[in-house]
Amino acid sequence: MQLQVPTRLMKCLSLSSLPATTTLQELASSQPKGIAKVVLKKGKAQLFKDGSPMVYSGAVDRIIGRPPPRTGDVVLVADGTEKPIAWGLYNSVSMFCVRLMQLEEEAARDPSCALNMDRLIETRIDAALKLRRSLGLPSANTNAYRLVNSEGDRLSGIIVDVFGELAVIASSSAWVEKYKPEIEACISRIDGINHIKWRPSIEILKDEGVDVLDLKEMHQSTCPERTKKTGFYADQRENRQFISTISNGKKVLDICCYSGGFSLNAMRGGAINVTGVDTSLPALELARENIILNNLDPGKIAFLREDATEFMKGALSKKELWDIVILDPPKLAPRRKDLQSASGMYRNLNALAMQLTKRGGLLMTCSCSGAMTQSGIFLRILQGAASAVGRKITVIRQASAACDHPVDPSYPEGTYLSNILLRVQ
Repeated sequence: MQLQVPTRLMKCLSLSSLPATTTLQELASSQPKGIAKVVLKKGKAQLFKDGSPMVYSGAVDRIIGRPPPRTGDVVLVADGTEKPIAWGLYNSVSMFCVRLMQLEEEAARDPSCALNMDRLIETRIDAALKLRRSLGLPSANTNAYRLVNSEGDRLSGIIVDVFGELAVIASSSAWVEKYKPEIEACISRIDGINHIKWRPSIEILKDEGVDVLDLKEMHQSTCPERTKKTGFYADQRENRQFISTISNGKKVLDICCYSGGFSLNAMRGGAINVTGVDTSLPALELARENIILNNLDPGKIAFLREDATEFMKGALSKKELWDIVILDPPKLAPRRKDLQSASGMYRNLNALAMQLTKRGGLLMTCSCSGAMTQSGIFLRILQGAASAVGRKITVIRQASAACDHPVDPSYPEGTYLSNILLRVQ
């Protein structure tokens, strides 16, 4: 008689017998090839004991081990006395010398993942999956959600978004490329996921020392051709839903509308007229297709291909006004050094958007630039824009990314999205 094994969301890999020892030093000593040790400068250890997930090269005093570790190798990270405090994955060229995976205390409590990337990947993805299930994702309302959010799910350098049966894996670290088969194997065991698309972040991986010439050939997708061309930003999901609750009877303008997420929610919420503007033709084609897929009235919604600034200047010259304006531009400050120039762009865009908002109307304005959000100056920029065009603004609501985008408080750089609802008078 054959025994029946209960179905699980993920099938666990069998564990090899674990050493009786529990300290990282003892576990490392039992490895046949030995493990190199990255020794931190004096006074630097506490930052990483407190949870900071990445060791910058400037924090490293020396590396013990011959031959020296190679990119992607497991290494110990030790304090100035050479006592291990954690382990992680080494990179010989990146500014992130080590991406920490587990602290000494964690390894002592549960050595099953210690120095074992295969097991750790499985455990972390399983934990991420359980978190999304506890948040009700996927749900009757959406099958698009973020499954893994890099540092927020303690897998620095990898993002996994799920769209129905498709999982899109974004890689931005050399270790992720090294462990691609193991990551794909874990994702493919999740119930409901039948296709995987791997998207390497080419420019970032160059800085990680990855040879990117053959990446396109290496990362062939298992998804149908039609699916390869789709994409969606799940981080704004809850903010789009909020728009649907305030749009009844309103005239709505959606600047930088992409595939129409805010526009479609405004229509679903009862808007009498919606105009979406974007420069991307493929995105607008998706937006128009989404009108049909969502059984909405195409006569009440228009998607226009035009530059955001030029459209708003033209609308202003014609004295057009909207009850609700949504401004969700692309990333204008990808790095801190871009912050000054981006500030001017944000100010100019928002000044135009405020002038197109009826007095007493609402402006939902966004920044997806981590440098801007983390700087804390976005509200000041908005106030400056309002003052420049003779408008008074009041903050009604402040939000960030949806709940499936967890953030590690010891790595505030993971916070990137600002979504602010203003009353404009």
